[in-house]
Amino acid sequence: MRKIIAPIALLLAGIAPAHARTIAGAVEGDAILKDFTFASGEKLPELKLHYTTLGTPQRDAAGHVTNAVMILHGTGGTGRQFFQPQFANELFGPGQPLDTGRYYIVLPDNIGHGGSSKPSDGLRMKFPKYDYDDMVAAQYRMLTGKLGVKRLKLILGTSMGCMHAFVWGETHPGFAERLAPFACQPVEIAGENRMWRTLAIDAIKADPLWKDGNYTDPPLGGLRTAASLTMIAGANPHALQAQYPTRAAAEKYKDEAFARTFGRNDANDTIYQLDSSRNYNPWPNLEKIEVPLLWINSADDFINPPGYSYPQDGVKRMPRARYILIPASPETKGHGTHTWAKFWKDDLAKLMAE
Repeated sequence: MRKIIAPIALLLAGIAPAHARTIAGAVEGDAILKDFTFASGEKLPELKLHYTTLGTPQRDAAGHVTNAVMILHGTGGTGRQFFQPQFANELFGPGQPLDTGRYYIVLPDNIGHGGSSKPSDGLRMKFPKYDYDDMVAAQYRMLTGKLGVKRLKLILGTSMGCMHAFVWGETHPGFAERLAPFACQPVEIAGENRMWRTLAIDAIKADPLWKDGNYTDPPLGGLRTAASLTMIAGANPHALQAQYPTRAAAEKYKDEAFARTFGRNDANDTIYQLDSSRNYNPWPNLEKIEVPLLWINSADDFINPPGYSYPQDGVKRMPRARYILIPASPETKGHGTHTWAKFWKDDLAKLMAE
């Protein structure tokens, strides 16, 4: 069995992979998108976008779904990551903000992830160089062409999905009645954020076993470095200092955490996932976002640290936007606070009531 890096989104969320977790009533499906053209000009005759749904679609006289909510995962994750109890148990039950008795929940595996088309299917590094615009375009075709959704009640996105929510707000204004981007900034991926991503990519490519993506044995050395960088990027330093205040305790936890999270993922898939944010930059067009928007970051987030002026400047340009910074504490989860709904579900309930 090949031991490689665990899904990045789970590492960043501070949760272990859940290989068997499920929710009653979950339905899986595939949207086969014919003749898909990427922003790079590359094409695939068929692009598969896998998805999971919860709840029952309600339809209008034209057959269009009227109660759909789409939730978008982070880098390296899948739609099923939202089955984790710290998310699902807080949001999907009766009377909760995203009650599946009321809403039809759509959970895509985005391009390059999970059950959707990705480099490890066979094309390896010849797979089209997708970016966030391509991912949003595929989501749009899945919703409108496969699921009959012409309007969404909400797009909630975490980390990479947070950035997708901003792209959606500008690319398809008003398609979603509300936006909830959690754990990102609406600016170009640069500075430290771009650096840690490319350091992980460089480590994989520098491994002699990588062989320009044509490896027979996984490049474990490079993947170990990528996993280590991801653990640091997703950590809450306040909690780690409080819980592991000695050298021995910290190193013991580090070894145990790494052993839990060094799971299965493909090296080429990881490169594509980390690089797909390279063209992201919604900052010039924020004024296009006029729907209610709840933007939440956490103060212990290494990837989106506090102190930037982007939130204060950005909300002024979106007429119905609200920004919340969750204070750092030993209870918050670093970058992964986005997936622990107890920190923000009351604010989400207020958004859904607008």
